[in-house]
Amino acid sequence: MLTVVDGPQPQPGPGQVLVDVVGAGVNFPDGLIVAGTYQTKPELPFVPGCEVAGTVAALGDGVTGPPVGTRVVGFCGIGGYATQVLVDARMVHPLPEGVDLVEASTIPVVYGTSYHGLVDRAGLAAGETLLVLGASGGVGLTAVQIGKALGATVIAAASSEDKRELCLAHGADHAIGYDDLTATVRALTGDAGADVVYDPVGGDASAVALRALAWAGRFLTVGYAAGAIPQVKLNRLLLTEGAVLGVLWGAWARRDPAANAANMTTVLEWIAAGRLGPHVSEVFPLEEAARALGTVLNRGARGKIALRTSTGKE
Repeated sequence: MLTVVDGPQPQPGPGQVLVDVVGAGVNFPDGLIVAGTYQTKPELPFVPGCEVAGTVAALGDGVTGPPVGTRVVGFCGIGGYATQVLVDARMVHPLPEGVDLVEASTIPVVYGTSYHGLVDRAGLAAGETLLVLGASGGVGLTAVQIGKALGATVIAAASSEDKRELCLAHGADHAIGYDDLTATVRALTGDAGADVVYDPVGGDASAVALRALAWAGRFLTVGYAAGAIPQVKLNRLLLTEGAVLGVLWGAWARRDPAANAANMTTVLEWIAAGRLGPHVSEVFPLEEAARALGTVLNRGARGKIALRTSTGKE
């Protein structure tokens, strides 16, 4: 159960940055962590929320920047649903001018995941075809945008007409439903199939999408919003010389913070230039974090949902 409480003033330790939070992104894994069903289980009690935007309030020992007062986005893992949070300095990134702080709070996880998956893992190239499942969701919509920015033809799969219209508005070349998905993808690609499949959904949709994979295609398993972890039949990969690749951005970013920082620099530059743009469908006050999280878990979000604090500094 989520409750709002007053906590002690956090003090940054070595290698940490204290951020005055203006906005916090709300993500599907936040709900899994609260429910105790995620792969990482913090000790109780804890504050959920893995990404924030705000201003730097203080620097811990050994941290040379960003300077106090800098507008930043950061990946904190937990603790983000708060007015202040401690963040590993390597996971804090200066925010370009003109980008709204509440919108910015929804950037790190979804854009970080999609950029890492499509670029580092799949090596998506201009001229290739990308199929995105759950394309109207937070992470799916960023995959649509990044796929287009990389020069791919993007096929967005979503479950309703309004969701498909949203995908088209964010750059998808085609927006399709899940009925006859394999045949539809084959028809749209001249029977070649999708070079890359981006799957944050899991469940039955994964097996169907796997059959739409092109020769030497790459299938990215990103998450299981449908609740069921799919079982891959390896003969499907044998027949197409395909590959299934895992995308676990948070763990990778902690292992290679320098590479993640380079990715985030590119993402933020593209956002500042208008090549990418966060889609925030709803903003809730911090005190309504439980309702915001319930909206995400019940698949009521289009793009991302954010929290806004009442005490954060713009």
